[in-house]
Amino acid sequence: MFTSVLMVEQPLSAADVDLVTTLHDDTMSFVVLLQPRGAEDRLLRAIDDVALGELQQAAHESDEPEGEDARRPAALALEHSLRSLRDAGSEAVGQLVEGHPLDLLRSVVDQTHADEVIVLTAPHLVEEFFHRDWASRARHKVGVPVLKLYAHSDEE
Repeated sequence: MFTSVLMVEQPLSAADVDLVTTLHDDTMSFVVLLQPRGAEDRLLRAIDDVALGELQQAAHESDEPEGEDARRPAALALEHSLRSLRDAGSEAVGQLVEGHPLDLLRSVVDQTHADEVIVLTAPHLVEEFFHRDWASRARHKVGVPVLKLYAHSDEE
């Protein structure tokens, strides 16, 4: 069985599930780490939205819940993602990220003896330019390959 640690920011779309479950010929097992959105990255998300021409989205960044209010939607997003992966025939467990995501990532990779890490996020132009995105930073923290993929939305 091939084990992937899947770092996500939003619920997996059908296209995302199809993509990650067909990357390898082996039976797949996933450990999903979902980080609730918060105030600490609101400015970067707004800049990314403007850079991508999504001005309407940038204007609504401040409307998103944060802190404890963000945990409930994040827990539902995680459960939806796990159910979708299981429905596609994969094993899947997961947890919400509390604290620093890369510290948790490293411990999960070590504990599960994961074969790879897949970072599945929306484009983050500013962070990627300065190599401060999860994938770039994870490559220096874990001893397995790190694959960066862009998430799809259900509207696509």
